Formats: sequence, structure tokens, C-alpha cells
Amino acid sequence: MLDLEVVPERSLGNEQWELTLGMPLAQAVAILQKYCRVIKNVQVLYSEQAPLSHDLILNLTQDGIKLLFDAFNQRLKVIEVYDLTKVKLKYCGVHFNSQAIAPTIEQIDQSFGATHPGVYNSAEQLFHLNFRGLSFSFQLDSWTEAPKYEPNFAHGLASLQIPHGATVKRMYIYNGNSLQDTRAPGMPLSCFLGNVYAESVDVLRDGTGPSGLRLRLLAAGCGPGVLADAKMRVFERSVYFGDSCQDVLSTLGSPHKVFYKSEDKMKIHSPSPHKQVPSKCNDYFFNYFTLGVDILFDANTHKVKKFVLHTNYPGHYNFNIYHRCEFKIPLTIKRESADCQTETCTTYSKWDSIQDLLGHPVEKPVVLHRSSSPNNTNPFGSTFCFGLQRMIFEVMQNNHIASVTLYGPPKPSTQVRMAELP
Repeated sequence: MLDLEVVPERSLGNEQWELTLGMPLAQAVAILQKYCRVIKNVQVLYSEQAPLSHDLILNLTQDGIKLLFDAFNQRLKVIEVYDLTKVKLKYCGVHFNSQAIAPTIEQIDQSFGATHPGVYNSAEQLFHLNFRGLSFSFQLDSWTEAPKYEPNFAHGLASLQIPHGATVKRMYIYNGNSLQDTRAPGMPLSCFLGNVYAESVDVLRDGTGPSGLRLRLLAAGCGPGVLADAKMRVFERSVYFGDSCQDVLSTLGSPHKVFYKSEDKMKIHSPSPHKQVPSKCNDYFFNYFTLGVDILFDANTHKVKKFVLHTNYPGHYNFNIYHRCEFKIPLTIKRESADCQTETCTTYSKWDSIQDLLGHPVEKPVVLHRSSSPNNTNPFGSTFCFGLQRMIFEVMQNNHIASVTLYGPPKPSTQVRMAELP
């Protein structure tokens, strides 16, 4: 049985690990994976057809704990303990829930002190007692009417007319004063762990198509050797097609991983003269997982030739590998009765809305089926790749965008180069 410390409006954890409000989904999953021998039977709950309409939930069924992540920013919003018989809980080092101590109203009063009068929900038959960043729900199904309060609240929680020995059914840890209105807080400095995160990514365009990325980055900068002086640093960086490997390293820092392409499955769709040309060396990716961005370099010139932006929707093969990239892509819209207009595609745009703006693609989509090996099946099914304006949109079966690949301008042909020579 887990023995956990409750910190209102902040976290639930012990000396080995801590689940903190505002923590990214990937970090919480990494903690659960690291301690899989202690924390077992974890379920991932999400809406397959409408992933933005409900919170993303990690359900620790063996420990009676749910972790609710915001559907948009994918940071921890609420920690719910829904079965207090499966876990030990303490506050300021003193247990208020264990096998020997029942979490009664008197015990909560003794451990946490007085607070405002609670709220009775007749539909749920639950009595909610709220502290800042912490709520307790008491089961009152034996009652035939809503609880009444004595006029004098000077005696603390005991002055409320709650049956003697009523026990806590659920506990919630959240940010702010109201569980209903709570939002996931910004990422705590303790969660950066030396990484840089992208607050937003703007796709830059020129007259022909995408030209690069402008990234608004977040990092935890430290004072002169004192952790308490750590502050959030916000800065902008830009990378462009044609930038060298050294340019990208100096702009964004070292990638989390370098991946060398062994094969190009999309090569069959390229113009016929290029199909039969064997490559002497492989192009390679810089994988920036916390930015949600991949950058492909040409094996010969070592210059940027492709960007890949990941949305990290649940139900995709690459889910939880990348953090969500909050991108904005300007799309050129050609109108018959007016000049070209610009519309914006974001991480949360659906493919049908983009098609309504641009018109249907000329070519049919390419079906992409990912699997770790030829004998393995992908439980999430295939995705569809549409090409528009030097971009490839990978679309999931629920109409959400899984990734966007940006291509640089085409290289001038050998004949054009010869013509330019004097």
C-alpha cells in the first residue's frame, strides 16, 4: 500500500517521487513506469472521437488514484483519490488516513483545521468540504434531507450537523479555490529538469511556402548557485530551411536523440528519376521531444530540409513520445473574387475545416500504417497524409491532425545551374 504525503494546491507523493500539479503528461508516465513494481495496473482513459472534449486520465486502479490532465495543454490539473482504503495519506507528516486511522469528519477537522461551511449535493448525496486547493467528499446516503447548519460556526467543523463518524469517500487536490473552475497551473520549475519547452511555435512563410520556425521557449534559469533563486526564462529562437547543423545546435541546443533514416517509405511517390538513385549515406533527424519538433538534415550538405511538428493526440502511434507542439501555420487562401487571404491552422484545427478553407486536395491521400515490425499490428489504425503548399498533413481517423511536415523550397536543377554560369 502506498504511503503518500498530501500537499494542498501542489502535489501527492513520497520521498521517492512526487506527482505535481502542472506536471506534463510524459513526466507523470515516466514516474509510473519507473516505479512499475509498486504502482501497477494503470489505465489510460480518453475520448477517441473527441479527445479535446474530456480530460485525459491516468487511472491507478490498484491504488484508487486518478490523475486528470487538461485535454489541451496536457498538464496535470486534478489529483483525485477515489478509494481511500487502498492508500495511506498524511498531511505535514501525520497520517489522517491509514488502516488504523479512519478519515472521519473529526479526523479531518483535527488534521486540517477549520474551514468554510461545506456544500451538500443532493443529486450525488455527497457533502463537499473545501479548503484552498483541497476538497473532501463525504458520503451521506443515509440522510433523508439535506444537512442543516447551526447558526454558530465558532466550534469548527464539529458545529456542522454531519453524522458522527462520517468518512471521506473522495479527496481532490487542485489549483485555486474551486474544483469546478480549476485549471492546470503553469509547469513548476521543479519539472523542467534541465529541459527547454516550447510555449508556441510559429511557422514562417515567404512567397512560395514555409521558410522556417519561430519558437517561443521556456527554461528554468538559476541564480548564482541557489535553487531558490530559480526563475522562468522566456526567449525566442528561429530556425530556417538551409540552416547548417551547427546553426541549429547553437540556436536550440543539443537534441534529445539523433535518428538516422534507414529507408524512405515515401520515396515511391517522388518523381520517377529519383526513385532508382541509391543513397550513399542517410539523412538524419534531430529529435527535440520537449519541443514536439523533429528537424531533418540532408546527409550530404548537413543543412535543414524538413521540419516535423507533432500534436501528441491520444490514439496515435507516437502518443507520449513528444510533447504537444502548439503551432500556428499561416495558409494562403486563393479567392476568385479577391486577392489571396491568409488563414491560420493550429494544433487544434480539424482537417475538414482546413479543407473547407482551401478546397479539397487535388490528389488522394497516402495511407500511412505504422508498426514497430512487419509482424506487429498497430492498434490505432492507419492515418492519411494530404499534401498542401509544401506541407504534408497527417490526419487521424477522428479528423484531428497528428503531425505536419514542412518541406523547404525545391533545389534548382542541374540544367538551371549550368544556365546561370557565364
